[in-house]
Amino acid sequence: MKVISSADNTLVGRQGLVIDETKKTIMMSENGNQVILGKASIKFTIDDSDVVIDGALVGQRPENRTHRKYRMA
Repeated sequence: MKVISSADNTLVGRQGLVIDETKKTIMMSENGNQVILGKASIKFTIDDSDVVIDGALVGQRPENRTHRKYRMA
């Protein structure tokens, strides 16, 4: 995962492996350090994808996300 934009400019460009996820946060491993990011304030990509994911739109419990329908803009 790579952070593309954020309300906190220090988070832009950070990338790592997603370890865990809750309703409002994503925990990732970056160079061996665990970093917790608030979903509401970031937009990110996964792998080398061109699709940008708005963290505020995926702010629900992971187990409930399978029942929700999404549209690609």
